[in-house]
Amino acid sequence: MRADWYRADVVNDAAGGRGLRTLVLGGARSGKSAYAEEVAGRSGPVRYVATAVPDPADADFAERIAAHRVRRPGTWHVVEGDPITVLGDAAPVTLIDDLGTWLTARIDARAAWESPRGTVGPDIDALVAAVTGYADRLLIVSPEVGLGVVPATASGRLFQDEIGTLNQRLAAVCDEVVLVVAGVPVVLKGAEAAGASTGRGIGTASAAAAAAGLAGGAAERVSPSASADAVGREHPFHGSGFADSAAAERALASGHDAGDAAASTGTSDVTDVGAGARPGSGAADEGSGREFAGAAAAAAGSTAVSTPRGLAEFDGTTPAFGPVAAPDARVRAEAEQRQLQLTKPAGALGRLETLGNWVAACQGECPPHQFRRARVVVFAGDHGVARHGVSAYPSEVTAQMVANFLAGGAAVNALARLADATVRVVDIAVDADTDPSVSTHKIRRSSGAIDREDALTEAELYAALAAGRAIADEEIDSGADLLIAGDMGIGNTTPATVLIATLTDTEPVVAIGRGTGVDDAGWMRKASAIRDAMWRARPHRQDPFALLRIAGGADFAATAGYLAQAAARRTPVILDGVVVTAAALIAEMLAPGAKRWWVAGHRSTEPAHPLALAKLDLEPLVELNMRLGEGSGAVSALPLLRAAIAALSEMSTFGEAGVSTAESDSAAPEVVS
Repeated sequence: MRADWYRADVVNDAAGGRGLRTLVLGGARSGKSAYAEEVAGRSGPVRYVATAVPDPADADFAERIAAHRVRRPGTWHVVEGDPITVLGDAAPVTLIDDLGTWLTARIDARAAWESPRGTVGPDIDALVAAVTGYADRLLIVSPEVGLGVVPATASGRLFQDEIGTLNQRLAAVCDEVVLVVAGVPVVLKGAEAAGASTGRGIGTASAAAAAAGLAGGAAERVSPSASADAVGREHPFHGSGFADSAAAERALASGHDAGDAAASTGTSDVTDVGAGARPGSGAADEGSGREFAGAAAAAAGSTAVSTPRGLAEFDGTTPAFGPVAAPDARVRAEAEQRQLQLTKPAGALGRLETLGNWVAACQGECPPHQFRRARVVVFAGDHGVARHGVSAYPSEVTAQMVANFLAGGAAVNALARLADATVRVVDIAVDADTDPSVSTHKIRRSSGAIDREDALTEAELYAALAAGRAIADEEIDSGADLLIAGDMGIGNTTPATVLIATLTDTEPVVAIGRGTGVDDAGWMRKASAIRDAMWRARPHRQDPFALLRIAGGADFAATAGYLAQAAARRTPVILDGVVVTAAALIAEMLAPGAKRWWVAGHRSTEPAHPLALAKLDLEPLVELNMRLGEGSGAVSALPLLRAAIAALSEMSTFGEAGVSTAESDSAAPEVVS
């Protein structure tokens, strides 16, 4: 198959090379704009016609416009103006977004809100004529008002009628009409040049394929598993509906027919990886995309690699977590009473008092003993998304830093020595070979690029969770009485932000930080990746397993298992920054009540971190504008926890010291048993 098959069929119809005209419809927040942007961006530079005009008095609308701007690649040419005028000039690909704001502006311009229907008819006529006569690739986004709430006013009814008329007329002259509902594209009218059926009888799987640009032969090669799960329910490709088409494009661009390549090479490594995925919960359970990805890998001459030890030794048992009992309330009450007897005004030590009480409750004794073996475990793993420019550093740094941890030269090593803690690093998913002493629990080399594929297979997910649980058991059985989780992985703030923003229902642009210090262009790439990954993750926000598999990574799963098991083993934990706290959100879902065994070491400068802390109802111990990771923020807070223990256990009571209380005529406060 020719390498230019995809571009030719998607961009042009059969009538002498005229560009396809695609109308994308959807209700409010349906994902229609994101879908259109994804499809348009596959064909090269895009001329983006922005019809919205910001209103300084409408902060919410201005924020939405800003969010759209962030999503657009810097290479796109943005035109803010009337699409009728813009379509007078040619461009390889033009995207108009959207006609709702265009129509509103035309009604405003004619002061027609109280006028009879049809007053803006000349404007609609002009736009339809401009679209009909346009010769290049064109995508138009328009609201389907039947899927939204329309004000029961004369103006609302006018807008509804006019946009309905406009959409019908454009649908008649466009080659494709795609309806996006809840992020899932469904083709209502297909382009004959792309080999798709016209009319309304398109099946769900083929509709999603056509909507994503898998026209002609590619759509015909969709396997049965792409359209039905284990119990026969039809479902579109997955999540956003984009990632499988991206895999197809890569395969087709290699100059090989995906079906032929798969047949000639047998089952590829990539196909095997996707075989164990949970039905209906993400990309890995869909046959077609993995078939294309496997073909691409075969075409590139990829070779199989040995199974990492952590995955190879996994027994296949699904890790079981459950509710976790709280620290001892009786002992906490004893500690609170002891605080009242110490030689200080009640509450004078502020949070040191509540921290000391918490440690006593965790240890089950009052006064508590000083931590004898505080242990930091740094979970190291790479992420495929880092290959797409979301970090200021290359992925090779992860393996180099693992060696630095082993040599004792990292920041967490230095801080741990001062805080009387020791450091262990474990390779969970580093994209390189590391020292055998740290790779016992390794699951894979780099998690998947979550903006376009799943991070893990189901088997890898469960193996990673089991690895984290086993690591917690190893440390606790060796005498650790305080645990800290650290992280190391270039690009890991991207999946952390995806998980946090998804679980806190936060817009991507609000949650995205600079990570390792990316510039503005890097921040925009990161924003785009997070947006796409969130699109895939949102349908699964109630399923911690699916979230980790689709949008997390092996290191996140291992950290979550470690945090959940520490709580189950009644061992206190100091949380670190945004990456560890993202894993903590998942751990709390896996083991409800686990958060009562954790304290937040610090508040990171990453915008997503305060969101996660608020979700867990945790107040950080320190705020030093740190964003390093490694467990450095948690270790910096450890001396405060030690101070809280010392105050509660080593201070004298009023009676022991012979010091009068505030009420000198009364005895020391009575202890309530």
